[in-house]
Amino acid sequence: MADGTRPGPLRVLVFGAALRAESSNARLASLAARMVADTGATVDLATMRDFDMPLYDGDVETAEGLPAGALALHRRMEESDALVISSPEYNASVPGVLKNAIDWVSRIRPQPFKTKQVLLMSASPSMVGGNRGLWSLRIPLEHLGTRVYPDMFSLARSYESFTEDGSLADSGLQQRLAETVTAFLRLVEADTRYVCLRRRWYEFLGDRTEAPVTQRAEDG
Repeated sequence: MADGTRPGPLRVLVFGAALRAESSNARLASLAARMVADTGATVDLATMRDFDMPLYDGDVETAEGLPAGALALHRRMEESDALVISSPEYNASVPGVLKNAIDWVSRIRPQPFKTKQVLLMSASPSMVGGNRGLWSLRIPLEHLGTRVYPDMFSLARSYESFTEDGSLADSGLQQRLAETVTAFLRLVEADTRYVCLRRRWYEFLGDRTEAPVTQRAEDG
């Protein structure tokens, strides 16, 4: 860092994007949080019920401002360097409660998603493990400038995939998840700790804030 001080540990917000308390995505989020903590990072483990908010309504926003749940999610995002989201798949797409949260928080200026790295995961009783929903989830996040990690983790047959201690019964999947989390955090560290790698990847048309722009490392 410029002042010569050592940066603190990475801060990572982890949450399962389902409301049901015993959701397999809540279990997967808890497991990922343990793996994040094992790397030495600081974990903020949340649930979607921490961010309760009504359906997005422009009239409500004009009359009342942003709801408390959206402000709470924004605050915890701002306190974190990165996000890990474990999302269920509803009808081969993103769950409405998560899309609604993204829509509300995207109304804040400066628009907060553009500064974040995100790792996406899913758990599903289906054989595809919720992967179709994750591809749908990438669309609004990447539109907002979020740097979504290329390698997504999908857990199929989730009803039989966890051991009593919350680990994955398949040791190969357990190792792959740990390796994915570790690789993601290495990228986050490079993105947040090393000034020479800072850049703006996109142009978000709804963002009118002024922000310093630096060149990508590969730009001459």
